[in-house]
Amino acid sequence: MTNLSQVHAFALAAAVLSSLGGASAAGAEDTPPQSGVQIELNALQDQGSACRLSFLAQNTHATDIEEAVYETVLFDQSGGVMTFTLFDFRDLPAGRPRVRQFDLPDIACDDVGRVLINGASSCIADGGNALCETGLDLKSRTDVELLG
Repeated sequence: MTNLSQVHAFALAAAVLSSLGGASAAGAEDTPPQSGVQIELNALQDQGSACRLSFLAQNTHATDIEEAVYETVLFDQSGGVMTFTLFDFRDLPAGRPRVRQFDLPDIACDDVGRVLINGASSCIADGGNALCETGLDLKSRTDVELLG
């Protein structure tokens, strides 16, 4: 009888843990996403002797960003630094997506291995640089990794 009681206790504990896991997952779906700036590397395209990087950016803060300039480092396929530059994403109004394109002369897109957003060089908004860096969410739709 002791073994049967232990089996029931174990089954009850498993059921409780399972239901807690389900409640936790359901609660997570109801939680709104964290505010921040979402930047997606959407495309790379050779334009003559330049590589054009296209980004989809969205400010999910409640406050408009008047200017967002990010320090950006491009790495080659072997991991070496190709170039360090500033990408001026200009204004990022709250809740509205923006596409920004940057042409990098004398760089072939096939040579780019990774792109690093090193941080905000300039951010004009209520909240300063923190608004451009807090909750920074980076993604890539390409084979080139976007990190920060």
